[in-house]
Amino acid sequence: MGICEIMKRAVFLDRDGVINRAIVRDGKPYPPRNLTELKIFPGILEDLERLHSAGFMLIVVTNQPDVARGTQDREMVKNINAAIKLQLPIDEFFVCYHDDADHCQCRKPLPGMLLDAAKRFSVDLKESFMVGDRWRDVEAGRRTGCATVLIDYKYAEKERSKPDVCVSSLHEAVNWILKYKK
Repeated sequence: MGICEIMKRAVFLDRDGVINRAIVRDGKPYPPRNLTELKIFPGILEDLERLHSAGFMLIVVTNQPDVARGTQDREMVKNINAAIKLQLPIDEFFVCYHDDADHCQCRKPLPGMLLDAAKRFSVDLKESFMVGDRWRDVEAGRRTGCATVLIDYKYAEKERSKPDVCVSSLHEAVNWILKYKK
């Protein structure tokens, strides 16, 4: 990074459960399997535009392990991301297609996707935020020094990482981010 390069602030967003509705079965969230199942939350366009207006990059960081498990294909994940990008002001998508057994560095709770995005776009992680609906999102953000926001849907899973704040919607998360001072 050059001396004159300005570091950017970003809001890292998980995809399923933050931008679009997760499909919940037995208390566990799953991604939409196709474009028909994709349901973007109402009001999200205005919330994301508020973040952009405040100078934040909007970067989606999403685990998509169903590709490694053979129950989803990369092309459909790319189609879903493209459909979201057509409707929302997302700057970039970073996707991990691995499962835990792959031991990659990009699968949340590891911070690889956030670190890659920070390097690519000169993002100041200490001035940035991670918004997710699962402990893996919170932990990935925590490991990079981002402030963390959990949209708490009371999934049937144990909380393993404590966020800076718990909220019930992206709208609440955006309000908190815009008021937050480190």
